[in-house]
Amino acid sequence: MIPPQRPYQRSKTLERNIAMIALFAALIAALAFVPALTLLNGVPISAQSMGIMLAGAILGPKRGALAVLLFLALVALGLPILSGGRGGLGVFMGPTIGYLIAFPIGAFVVGWIAGRFRNPMSITAVVTGTVISGIFLVNFIGALGMWAKLDTTFTGALMMTTPFLLGDAIKAVLTGIITAAVAQARPSLIKQRA
Repeated sequence: MIPPQRPYQRSKTLERNIAMIALFAALIAALAFVPALTLLNGVPISAQSMGIMLAGAILGPKRGALAVLLFLALVALGLPILSGGRGGLGVFMGPTIGYLIAFPIGAFVVGWIAGRFRNPMSITAVVTGTVISGIFLVNFIGALGMWAKLDTTFTGALMMTTPFLLGDAIKAVLTGIITAAVAQARPSLIKQRA
């Protein structure tokens, strides 16, 4: 049985959660400024998706998804923090809408899948979660968005996601390595995942 927290402990935990969510939203925004490669269909390959997967892997499913939702709220407010300096409500009407919808889902699923492992901060746990969520789920939902917004078939939209696969695989491995390194440097994060 988990002992009840005192009001001071609850307040400290809430403050820590808010700080971590804000920190990862800022990390995702900062990764927008890593130069991206834009495909002919208008969807950029950027480091930003790695920040989204890191949020889920390190913070856990709930806080990771909340960090991404905070980031998307800032985008909707007009901050130019998406890859390529984009922001505002207009980006939610373009071909990247599927990816924007998929990002918080992807962060949640990465954290949830990694949490099923005995050591949720291990490279294997995180890479497994990132491959399933970050590569397959996010690209599938991204293809749905491109299918809805571009003059193409669903098969054609799925084919447009194939250039992402190699980069996503590299980002999955990097996410696993970074998460394992953070867990070694800050083991308290393992207990704080939620």
